[in-house]
Amino acid sequence: MIEHQLRGLLAAVREGRVSRRAFVHRMVGLGLTAPFATSLLTHAGMAQSAAGADYKPTKAGGGGPLKMLFWQAPTLLNPHFAVGTKDQEGSRIFYEPLAAWDPDGNLVPVLAAEVPDIENGGVAPDGMSVTWKLKKDVQWHDGRPFTADDVIFNWEYAADPATAATTSGSYRDITVEKVDPLTVRLRFKSRTPFWADAFVGQFGMVIPKHLFEAYRGANSREAPANLTPVGTGPYRFVDFKPGDLVKGERNQSYHLPNRPYFDTIEMKGGGDAVSAARAVIQTGEYDYAWNLQVEDEILVRLENSRNARGRTEIVAGGNIEHIQLNSTDPWTEVDGERSSIKTKHPLFSDPAVRQAMKLLVDRASVEKYIYGRTGTATGNFVNSPQRFASKNTRWEFNIERANQLLEEAGWKRGSDGIRGKDGKKLTLVFQTSINEPRQKTQAIVKQACQKAGIGVELKSITPSVYFSSDTGNPDTYHHFYCDMQMYTTGMNAPDPGVFMRQFLSSEISAKANKWQGRNITRWRNADFDKAYKAADDELDPVKRAALLIAMNDMVVGDPGVIPVVYRRSVSGMSHQLRARLSGWDNVLWDLRNWYREA
Repeated sequence: MIEHQLRGLLAAVREGRVSRRAFVHRMVGLGLTAPFATSLLTHAGMAQSAAGADYKPTKAGGGGPLKMLFWQAPTLLNPHFAVGTKDQEGSRIFYEPLAAWDPDGNLVPVLAAEVPDIENGGVAPDGMSVTWKLKKDVQWHDGRPFTADDVIFNWEYAADPATAATTSGSYRDITVEKVDPLTVRLRFKSRTPFWADAFVGQFGMVIPKHLFEAYRGANSREAPANLTPVGTGPYRFVDFKPGDLVKGERNQSYHLPNRPYFDTIEMKGGGDAVSAARAVIQTGEYDYAWNLQVEDEILVRLENSRNARGRTEIVAGGNIEHIQLNSTDPWTEVDGERSSIKTKHPLFSDPAVRQAMKLLVDRASVEKYIYGRTGTATGNFVNSPQRFASKNTRWEFNIERANQLLEEAGWKRGSDGIRGKDGKKLTLVFQTSINEPRQKTQAIVKQACQKAGIGVELKSITPSVYFSSDTGNPDTYHHFYCDMQMYTTGMNAPDPGVFMRQFLSSEISAKANKWQGRNITRWRNADFDKAYKAADDELDPVKRAALLIAMNDMVVGDPGVIPVVYRRSVSGMSHQLRARLSGWDNVLWDLRNWYREA
């Protein structure tokens, strides 16, 4: 876009002819990040409106209980150890980041006094540092003041390899220095175009130094506060039963006026997504239900039932339901661990088998008969924002072609119809969590594989086990002790840089890091690592987008993963509940502004 066009578009926003949202989307489509697009508006004298402007209650409290159903319940409440979204959401009740992502991909200050940008001096033009000013008079739930020392401690804690934090990738390549008691400066090792990672959103929740300092490093899992959080959030801790129930009460010293609205909060676990949907939409027993991975036909029926008490909220973001192919051998133990990086998968080490599997996923049927409004068939791992969605990839469902590839590679059918080669039978174990859409997807894949001479054993694991943060549990998806597995992963920001970190060789999940590394597939590709490093240092938005697209093409082309559907975030909400949901952050990102209308 040339300069006079940009000025014209900014004038249209100022005059109300174009919305802020439309402007940001246009800029993102041109390769800019949403924070940078927002900073353009700020430069033009149109600063972002304050968060929570639509909040109507005039006093804190009085709202009674907020009852939420999270059918995958948290197993701990330390955000730096969160394995999967359920633990992040449980932690988000009590802990807060410096800033959060709103539904439009804008940064909203939380513990920060303002969002850094070039105009206020927060963002260095050379991309080498960012300075955060912290909000005044914020207290931890025990009355201690929140200061720059807490922010610095979180960097030290997460970056320490001995801590084995799931957030380590966001912190290990930065240094954080104290400017004054309420200001910190993050310095980057190289130019960093996307600086809104550390201390932001899902991976940015800040824990108190005074309660965790003694538990940094090897004894990090022994901290009592891992289960009894003391945060800065709108609700104070009351009770926690791992895998079952989280309870909180209103924080009477919260740092925003007239908040929170609810007197108590309850996050109830157990059951399944369908029963959770019914309990909110049909019967009204609960106010909110999380992650309704339910067949769309059922959701529509519940919404249209007589006297329905609630509705579904469908929010776009970066979620992808995908199948992972294990690059290592899950059946051979090396130095006390299976799926060791020292091994190769006995079947997927053959490129023909990987390519055949990619042809045997009937994405169109999964979309049509299972997900409907809530999921779109895709061959890309990154699907949004559109600027980062590759136009180079194609997906197809072709059993005949899969048979041809396997036959040409020497995999011959035996008397039982299962192919074999060099004494190895082409049989696979395919696992996922217990959930009706996932079991139906498994069945669709298994049926196609059988027609290609591939034997598939299906394994379904209780979600609280599959997504558990227990490092000693061999059935977690982080251990990946099978051949293939399926789940949804999501982008934590409207930029895929951090998201694609999960395929870096340096992020491999292993015994040495307590299976907390983000590279679950153990997939390794030197060209990918090189492209990631280049993108991480590229300030030109067009060149950076091209590198990120190339990375997507590598991982789905190999394939290391097989994308199935681009999923929307689906929640159930009572008709009276008012809550802004974001596809770029936790659903509880704006919990402080939730309220109930009469």
